Amino acid sequence: MSDQHVPARPSRRRFVTGLGAAAAAWHLAPPALAQGKIPCRIAHSEAIGSPLTLAFEKYTALLRERSGGRIDAQHFPASQLGSYTQLIEQSRIGTIQVTTGGPDTEEAVAPEIAATGGAPGFIYKDEAHVDRVLNGPGAAEISAIARKKTGVEFVAYGEVGFRHLLSKRPVAKLEDLKGLKIRTPELKIWVDFWRKLGANPTPLPYAEQYSALSTGVIDGLEADYFSILGFKWFEQAKNLTLSYHWFLPKAVRVNAKWLDGLPPDLQQVVRDTAREVFAEQRAQNRAKADEALAQLQKAGVNVIRLPDAEKQRWVAATQSLFDEFGAKSPETKAMIARIAALRG
Repeated sequence: MSDQHVPARPSRRRFVTGLGAAAAAWHLAPPALAQGKIPCRIAHSEAIGSPLTLAFEKYTALLRERSGGRIDAQHFPASQLGSYTQLIEQSRIGTIQVTTGGPDTEEAVAPEIAATGGAPGFIYKDEAHVDRVLNGPGAAEISAIARKKTGVEFVAYGEVGFRHLLSKRPVAKLEDLKGLKIRTPELKIWVDFWRKLGANPTPLPYAEQYSALSTGVIDGLEADYFSILGFKWFEQAKNLTLSYHWFLPKAVRVNAKWLDGLPPDLQQVVRDTAREVFAEQRAQNRAKADEALAQLQKAGVNVIRLPDAEKQRWVAATQSLFDEFGAKSPETKAMIARIAALRG
């Protein structure tokens, strides 16, 4: 998931840890180069069985098939090769070739990209609005910025959809958020967002959320339906407020140096196959969202729907973040304006 802070330059400790995970992966499949194949390690932190993970399974198989076996694609979901943060860093330096994460991950190095990943909250009106931003003429520009500033190319977008608030106590109005300890990614914009709403944001690594809920370190978290199901967070918190506060697209991130080193026909296979598979994933994710919500209700989750007037109070409370986030750079301000112009 985007979902954790990734520093512009990895610390020595994180760098070494990331390399250690990559080395472990290498031992899993050392014959690849000897056979004249091109290794392609696809690693991410999405839950087993989620629509995004299933899409990566299909992408892995199609890369092998459509490359005629020249690309030896291997799939490692659910943080098997490291945490979200480590995987993003490894994809930048090339010890893994493909991962996924929200553009909001780039808050520190490319805030104009972060704006396309949902920052600073309530920026997307609906799914059609997301499509106009990420599938329109600006998509190539976004990927070019990612290449220049992070060393990865955004070849396509999957998604996990709108995020909502899962909490131990019911949250039906703005006042109910006061003092609520909500786990956030380790990103300033997320912390600022929940503070504006009166909550007590608590930055924690993604993998610690279940235990943090069970021990009372946090009172709640915010996530999409599929992650709440896949990681079983609903076992520790039974109230789900449908806030639609943040839509999280997931960029399919390919190491640019690795991609540029492929023969032209294989570069085309990597890009075209990603666009095909993840366009299908987005459609399936949307089609299955109601089913996932129904599963949560069947598991005993209390679903709270915010009236329009109440949701507008949340929007108004965070409105100043648009100016604050836009002040990071002229490019960020311009990107926010472009996204707003496409609301329809």
